[in-house]
Amino acid sequence: MTTLLDSLRTTFYWLQTVRRGSRGVTLIDTLVATSLMVLIFMGIFGAFQLSVDVVTNNKARAGAVALADERMEYLRSLPYSSLGTVGGIPAGSLAQTESVSLNGVNYTRRTLVVYADDPKDGAGGSDTTGIADYKAVKVNVSWSSRTGQRDLYLVSRFEPLSGLESAVSGGTLVINVVNANSQPVSSAQVTVTNTSVSPAVNLTTYTNTSGVVTLVGTPAATNYAVVATKGGYSTAQTYPSTPSNPNPSPANLTVSNNQTTSATFAIDLLSSMTVSTYSLSTGTWQDSFGDNSKIGEGTDYMEAAGNQARLEGNQPWTRPGELRSIPITPVALSRWGIFSWNDTRPSQTTITYHVYYPSGGSLALVPDSVLAGNSTGYATETQTSVDLSAISAALYPTLVLGAHLVAQDPNAPSPSIQDWSLTYESGQGISIPFTLQGAKVIGNGPPLVYKYSQVITTNQSGTASLSNMEWDTYTMSVNSSTGYDIASSCTPQPIVLAPNSTAATLLYLSPHTSNSLLVDVKNTSGAYLPGALVRLTKGGSYDRTIYADACGQAFFSSLTNGSYSISVSASGYQTYTSSGVNVSGASRLSAILN
Repeated sequence: MTTLLDSLRTTFYWLQTVRRGSRGVTLIDTLVATSLMVLIFMGIFGAFQLSVDVVTNNKARAGAVALADERMEYLRSLPYSSLGTVGGIPAGSLAQTESVSLNGVNYTRRTLVVYADDPKDGAGGSDTTGIADYKAVKVNVSWSSRTGQRDLYLVSRFEPLSGLESAVSGGTLVINVVNANSQPVSSAQVTVTNTSVSPAVNLTTYTNTSGVVTLVGTPAATNYAVVATKGGYSTAQTYPSTPSNPNPSPANLTVSNNQTTSATFAIDLLSSMTVSTYSLSTGTWQDSFGDNSKIGEGTDYMEAAGNQARLEGNQPWTRPGELRSIPITPVALSRWGIFSWNDTRPSQTTITYHVYYPSGGSLALVPDSVLAGNSTGYATETQTSVDLSAISAALYPTLVLGAHLVAQDPNAPSPSIQDWSLTYESGQGISIPFTLQGAKVIGNGPPLVYKYSQVITTNQSGTASLSNMEWDTYTMSVNSSTGYDIASSCTPQPIVLAPNSTAATLLYLSPHTSNSLLVDVKNTSGAYLPGALVRLTKGGSYDRTIYADACGQAFFSSLTNGSYSISVSASGYQTYTSSGVNVSGASRLSAILN
C-alpha cells in the first residue's frame, strides 16, 4: 500500500512539474498521465478488494470454527449411548443437517456419527471383542464465499467411559461407488433409507477416498434403499419390488445380524446428445448459365451468357476453356445421385467432363478407385450423364463439376454447354416423436424394465437436445403410426454414449412400408463402409442395387415377406453374400466384409 501511495505522489509531482515547466500540456501528455492514474487506482482497488476478501473469509472461517467446536463440545457432553443422529446408524436426537446463521454468514452444519471397527482387535466377524469398537464423529461446516464454497471439518472418536466395548446388534452394510471404468469415486453422496425399522433410517453420508461407505451396526432388516450420486454425475440406486417391476435389479438390500452386506454402484460424469430427424428427399443442383453466379474458381477462357457456357470471345480459338461449378454442399447429405448435362459439340470440338472435390485449398479429381474413369473424363457425344452414387457422401460432402472445352480447329464454332445438374439425396428437418432406449436394465421382468426409455419429439427444425444423459448404449426407434421408417442413422445404431461426452445423431426417415430391410455395411474392425455396393434380389421378382449412404447403410423399402439374397461389395474387400435373408416387417442385417 505504501508503494502505491508513493507512486501516486510521484505522479502528482510530475504533473505539477510538467504544468510549471511548459506553456501547455499536449494530448499525449494527458493520455499518458491518465493511463498512469488509471493503472495506479486499479492497483489500489485490487489491493483493497483482496484485503476485504481476506478479512471476510477469515471472519467466516472463525465463525465456522466456532460452530464446529460448539457441536463437538456438545457431543462430548452426551452419554455414549446417546451419540447418534436422526435417521442415522446409530440413531439419536441430533440433526444430520442444519442451517445456521452467525455474524451475517449463512452456514450448513452436518453431523455424522457412525460405528467404527478397529482392525487391531480383528475386523468384522473376526473381531474378538465386538464389531463396534467406538463411534467416529465428523462435523462439517460449509459456507459460500466470493470464490466458491468453503468447508471445514472436525473429526473425533468417542468410547464408553468404562473403556469396555458394548455389543452392537445388526450387521455391516458396505457401499462401494465406482465409475464406468470400475475406479473408486470419492466424495460421492450415499443415501440409505428404511422406514420398516424403528427408529427409521434416513442417512446421508459420503464415500471415502477409496469410494467406500461402511455402516457398522445397521439394524437387521429387509428393504434398505440405497442411492449413490455426485454433482455432475449420474445416479445409481436400488429399486423396490412393484407391480410394474416385480423383479428389480438391483433390489433393495437386506442386512442380517452379524453379517456383512456389500453392494457396488457405478456412476460417472453426465453426457449430452443431439438428435436430428430428417425426411429424405431428392434435390437437384442446376445451372443454365444465365449468369456467372454458379461458376466457380478455376474457370478460364470461358463466358456464360444467353443460357450457355462457351469459349470466351471469337475465333480463332487460341487455347482450351476450363469450366468449374461452385462447390456443391447439400445440407444433411445422404448420397450423391446423377451428374447430367446438355451440350453442343460442333465438328472438330470436344467437351470432357470431370468431378472434383476441395482438397487442401485447391481442387482435386475424385480418384478413379471411387469414380471409375474420372481421370480420363467423360467425353463421348452419346453420353449425357454419369452416376455418382458410388462417391461416399461421408468422405466427399462437397463436389465441384468440371468441363474441359477444346476446339481443334481454331476457326470452328465454339463448343457450348446449355446446362448441367447434379441430383442428390438429402434430408429436410421434420418434427417427429421417437423412442430412445438405453441398454441398462433395472428389472429382469418379464418384461424387462429399462433404466432409460423415453419418447422424445424433435422441434420444428427436427432437433432435440438432450442433457444430463447417463453413459449407456442407446437405440432409437420410430413408431409406424408416424408414417415413417428409419432409413438410415448416422452414427449407426446402437449408439455408445461415453461418460463426459457429446454425441450427435442424424436419423433419415422414409415413408413407412409394411416390409423393409436396413443393411449395415462394415468391416471386421467395426468401421462402416459408405459407398459399398449392396444388391438385393428375390428370384426373378425383385432385383435392386443401392450404394451405401454416408452412414454406411442401404435401405430397401416396399418389400414383400419372404427370403431374399444379398450381395455386398466394396473396393479392397471380399464380397459378402447370403441367400437366406428373411424379411418380415422392419428387418435389419449387418454385412461384415473381410
